[in-house]
Amino acid sequence: MISYCKHIVNKTSVVCVYIVSNTLYWLFTESEMSSILKEEYGEYKGEQVYQYTLQNKNNVKVQIINLGGIITNIFVPDKNGKTADIALGYDSLERYTQSGPYFGAIIGRYANRIANGKFELDGKNYTLEVNNGPNALHGGKFGFDKKVWEASEDDDILALKYVSAEMEEGYPGEVTVVVTYMLTEDNELVIHYTANTTKKTVINLTNHAYFNLAGQGTGDILKHTVELNADRYLPVNDVSIPTGDPETVEGTKMDLRTPIKLETVINDVPGNVGYDHCYCFNDAGWKKLRARVYEEVSGRKLEVYSTEPGMQFYTGFYLDEPGKGGGHYHKYNGFALEAQHYPDSPNNKNFPSTVLSPGETYLQTTSYKFGLV
Repeated sequence: MISYCKHIVNKTSVVCVYIVSNTLYWLFTESEMSSILKEEYGEYKGEQVYQYTLQNKNNVKVQIINLGGIITNIFVPDKNGKTADIALGYDSLERYTQSGPYFGAIIGRYANRIANGKFELDGKNYTLEVNNGPNALHGGKFGFDKKVWEASEDDDILALKYVSAEMEEGYPGEVTVVVTYMLTEDNELVIHYTANTTKKTVINLTNHAYFNLAGQGTGDILKHTVELNADRYLPVNDVSIPTGDPETVEGTKMDLRTPIKLETVINDVPGNVGYDHCYCFNDAGWKKLRARVYEEVSGRKLEVYSTEPGMQFYTGFYLDEPGKGGGHYHKYNGFALEAQHYPDSPNNKNFPSTVLSPGETYLQTTSYKFGLV
């Protein structure tokens, strides 16, 4: 269990000190950091919602609202210097408050699915809000994505804080979560999560940004080339619950260790809905390159680094949503790379634990690095 984290921040670097099972780790990101612009975005349930803009000298711009920590826009130049928004989303606050595919949001208390909305912890049974067929998905009907977070700015880092009440959506313990966002001059959006609890509970956090590197609203992502550095994945049943332990990707359409264009493989993925699977890594706890995606026409590239043991890769089969600028998103118009623990971990003792106890600190660092091929 990770027991301690300390940020040391100045204008050129960020150091995060981890102590994991009495071993010391240092996470170092060298950068000059950009300023943050704060603007009113609307009101939700009587609370003011703001949009925060992080921008660097390379014309990369990320916009985030304190409703759900939603990443509303990500502007990135292509190989010709033309900037486009590569994040799927909506134009209005009202639409973000309604049900949808969680565009750009912080997901909690538990990202992904818990089977039948039930789990047992220390001999006590807990029943959660069910919102995805028979299962609890992404924290329930009113998860972290629908909460207004307390925002603050410090040394050009945007920090969002939310206190989740005891038994909110059925989860035990009062849980305090802090999520920070930082955009570096190396075009890396670094997202760091911490959480503490008053009672033993389970927790699994992620961000649910959807990307189209050709630009949101330009069509499907089938000409994107994908690489995932995982040699195992979790097979699932017809309601997306893992059927057992991770299995090898070797010799299957799940093997993305070598870069492959999605249009050449997506129709052969088991289940006939494209990719919507959790990939499993062998070296959790240290921030490493997990995935790389690029799009040839624009030349844009996305790399995802994370400390998490898993990553849900979703290619947007079920997308059918109004988009920005009067557009509409359809099947395969965006992809998500959600760094997280495994789905249904509270009901699987062989999976990495998602239990958080009083006195412990949940920690995660995931970053999206934007560049050119």
